[in-house]
Amino acid sequence: MQIPIFTVDAFTNRPFSGNPAAVCLLENTLDEDLHQKIATEMNLSETAFIRKLHPGDDFTKSSCFGLRWFTPANEVPLCGHATLAAAAVLFHIQKNANSVLTFVTLSGELKARQVEDHVVLDLPLYLTYPQVLQEVEELIKEAIGDMIVQDLRYSPDTKKLLVRLSDAYERSVLEELQVSAQRFLSAEKTGKVKGLILTLKGNSSGKHKGHDFYSRYFAPWYGLLEDPVTGSAHAVLSSYWSEQLGKKEMLAFQCSRRGGELKISLRNDGRVDIAGQIAIVLKGNLNF
Repeated sequence: MQIPIFTVDAFTNRPFSGNPAAVCLLENTLDEDLHQKIATEMNLSETAFIRKLHPGDDFTKSSCFGLRWFTPANEVPLCGHATLAAAAVLFHIQKNANSVLTFVTLSGELKARQVEDHVVLDLPLYLTYPQVLQEVEELIKEAIGDMIVQDLRYSPDTKKLLVRLSDAYERSVLEELQVSAQRFLSAEKTGKVKGLILTLKGNSSGKHKGHDFYSRYFAPWYGLLEDPVTGSAHAVLSSYWSEQLGKKEMLAFQCSRRGGELKISLRNDGRVDIAGQIAIVLKGNLNF
């Protein structure tokens, strides 16, 4: 069997930065167990599988496809960067001419469109609610030690915990923070938290001005210690920071080692547009 496969760096226009995803184009049905085996073999934070929904569908002409995402450990319900990567493969490599692509996923229908040199994803917007410190104190201490927490929120839809660090900290503090995410597993075993977001308000002055907020994202519960740039985390961060800053248009930077930038626009229909650039770094075939 031969399957076309691509590696795409998402939320960046420079190869070897942003968040890499593998993208597989499935001409035919793939055995269920092979999805996970391929994702484990690729060993990237996510491998996306694009499938045809009807026998006559065509990757160059059709506008609606099935899409699934797998980490090296398991299938996940939503992955922003791998959706961006999947859309990029269809738009740029398959030369799909549709203005909007629709993906049928575990998180419902997701739409992607091209706007100049960005791919724009239409994602669900997830609300956050105040979280009592005592319930997650051990996890937070494991993550940031004695650093000052300005706000603590929880997103029940995504099981993500949002920890806002004090505005007194600079971006460099978040970037240089040494996090042992593997230790989160023993600090949080209840199943309540499946992802930890550390976030910081942007600085309107200095060399990094222009970004409204910064973040880092950890998901060891999904076998992912730190994710370089996370669309799904920004589906949570967007609602929080929009409320805090009173803005609907924002520019975000995820300051992992690879780093990536996301353009955010809250829509009037209760969803969020998250835009990013891409760099295609590998084209090939899986043979087995």
